[in-house]
This record gives sequence, C-alpha cells and structure tokens, in this order.
Amino acid sequence: MELDKTDKKLLLFLQQDCKQTTKELSAKLGLSVTAVYERVKKLENSGIISKYVALLDRHKIDRDFIVLCHVKLTQHKKEFVLQFEKEVMNLEEVTECFHVSGDYDYILKIGVRDIADYRNFMLTKLTTLQHIASTHSSFMISEVKNTTAIAL
Repeated sequence: MELDKTDKKLLLFLQQDCKQTTKELSAKLGLSVTAVYERVKKLENSGIISKYVALLDRHKIDRDFIVLCHVKLTQHKKEFVLQFEKEVMNLEEVTECFHVSGDYDYILKIGVRDIADYRNFMLTKLTTLQHIASTHSSFMISEVKNTTAIAL
C-alpha cells in the first residue's frame, strides 16, 4: 500500500496518542471525521497498523532494572534455534528478543526489579533452557532514547 502525505501525518499522530478521537484527528488533518475514520480502517485492514497497546511506565511497576543479555547457542542447528526461540517466548521478563549476527546468536532485553531478581531469573529460567553455551549481560545505566514511533 502506498502511503500519501496525509496517511503519514495520521500515522504520526496515532503513534503519539492512539486514543485521539477521529474528531480530534480530523481537526489536525483538515479532513472530515468520515475521511479520517476510513483512512484509519484502511491502514488497519492493510496491516500497517498492526495493533493498539498501552505503554506502561516501568518505574511505576517496579520493572526498571533493564538488562541486555547476549546468548550464544551450543550449535546453530535448526532444531536448536527453533527450540530456543519457542522457549524464550514464554519468559515474561524478556520484552524483546533479536536473532543477531556476530559473536552471539541472540540479544534479549529483560526487565526485572533489581540485580537479585535478575540473578533469580538467570538461575531459575534462562539457564534452564537447552542449548545455551554462554551468556553475557550488560546492565542499563541510563536511558538515552526509547521510542515506539517509526518515522515515515
């Protein structure tokens, strides 16, 4: 689907606050409420808008100790990769998982309460997964940038 200038503005506004009404969006875009509604539906139906979510303040829910954990598998067999990916999906502390190139196979973004909570996660969950050869953890000192918005 080809996005025009108005679609891009609409997507920017929705990424900033998806709870805006079609009336509010229509005023910002200079379109009728119906035209905005139809554009949003078209973007949803095409899959460009894949879902709507609530973003939580991790400081207020006591999950502000962020760890980037690099994971190396014992082998790169397809069955090992698929099994690891299936198992990591069930770890609620893991908010993001990337299969990457380089010295490690995966990078996990993990949110926990504190270092003790991370130690418990490592001992009782992550290291119990099969086919992990090694891990390397980096702890977040401060957050420089964190956005969910994609520039268009």
